Amino acid sequence: MKLLVFVLAAAAIVSLPRKKVIFFGDSITEAGVKPGGYVVRTADLAAAEKLSDQFEISGSGIGGNKIYDLYLRLDEDVLAKAPDIVVIYVGVNDVWHKSLLGTGTDPDKFERFYNALLKKLREKNIKAVLCTPAAVGERTDFTNELDGDLNRYCEIVRRIAAQNNLPLVDLRKAFLEYNRGHNTSNQESGILTSDRVHLNDKGNALVAEEMWKVIKKM
Repeated sequence: MKLLVFVLAAAAIVSLPRKKVIFFGDSITEAGVKPGGYVVRTADLAAAEKLSDQFEISGSGIGGNKIYDLYLRLDEDVLAKAPDIVVIYVGVNDVWHKSLLGTGTDPDKFERFYNALLKKLREKNIKAVLCTPAAVGERTDFTNELDGDLNRYCEIVRRIAAQNNLPLVDLRKAFLEYNRGHNTSNQESGILTSDRVHLNDKGNALVAEEMWKVIKKM
């Protein structure tokens, strides 16, 4: 009888559904689902640790998206898929597009839309992981044009994570630390990004590693 109970318990564990993880963001995530992208690499890390049976990993990224774009497409692109975990990786365009296109998102609106998005996830009992935007320029001496604004928005994301007791992937911190050790010539790009913003091979690898550290514990 004890053996039968053990076998049935083991079978129940094996048959548990995988946790559905959706990475939700902009062009960085849109590229992340392509070969070598950070979303694909995160799935590879799960496989390497023999945890593919526990996580179903996908991405939903659209180029140019800001926080309010994510909010507006949340129902169709995320909630309709009934995920268990949503990783929110946004903020670069909210900052970058101010100088690039004359648009962007004001800090107060960024925070309000972010909290409104989280409220909708909570209502569906979906866990959220927050990520700070990593870079708009890789110079290590804080002479990138948008460093001040980017740091401000990163602080907003960190505060929202702390206030809501949510896990945080601090990509801004990880990028700064990596560049201090590897960007000795103070280059604007080419270390972790191809163009100051979008990830190159090493950038995708670093982001996947940082993402996976958090996700595998959930």
